[in-house]
Amino acid sequence: MIRVALVDDQALVRLGMRTLIDVEPDLELCGEAGDGVAALELITAHQPDVVLLDVRMPRMDGLEVLRRIDTHGIPTRVIILTTFELDEYVFEALRAGASGFLTKDAEPSELLRAIRVVAAGDSLLSPAVTRLVIERFGRPSTGPAPRVHPSLHLLTEREREIVGWVATGLSNDDIAKALVVSPATVRTHVSRALIKLGARDRAQLVVFAYQSGIPVPTL
Repeated sequence: MIRVALVDDQALVRLGMRTLIDVEPDLELCGEAGDGVAALELITAHQPDVVLLDVRMPRMDGLEVLRRIDTHGIPTRVIILTTFELDEYVFEALRAGASGFLTKDAEPSELLRAIRVVAAGDSLLSPAVTRLVIERFGRPSTGPAPRVHPSLHLLTEREREIVGWVATGLSNDDIAKALVVSPATVRTHVSRALIKLGARDRAQLVVFAYQSGIPVPTL
């Protein structure tokens, strides 16, 4: 059973998501909140598997909630809800530990799939949206200067290459096709990179790649 929490200051948005979740046999709603302070209290008390988190909220915004989740070491995975696909907060949310993001006009099937994907330990980053987000908010010319991850030297050349491919937003299967290797080989390299860099999931590998200047293939 996947335990889900809803955090949005719009009651109608929460109602719509609650209605979807309530009829799914593998999903369980463990709470709702309408502002950041209440959200943090909810997440700390119940530690849901997945939180659907709005960014713009009263009392405490979603980015600060994310940072505090990370500081407290709470294992909850977070999907950011945004009004626009290229919201100015998306890259910062990925840096703060979000596992992905959805626009609020996403199809119901997309929302349910997102919850299951993130609960399984993967990230929700499509190649097209990943590239656009990074280009707009994550490049050195418009964002923070590159900072080399302190554990980057632990990666082998092949692992660095794979991390660069992960940063394109491609799946393991697609990366395997591009490099003419097996998907199992890619999964192994991704797993080792996650461990060495202390990354929670692929979303954080994307951020590490761009912040550390790892070459990212052009698709």
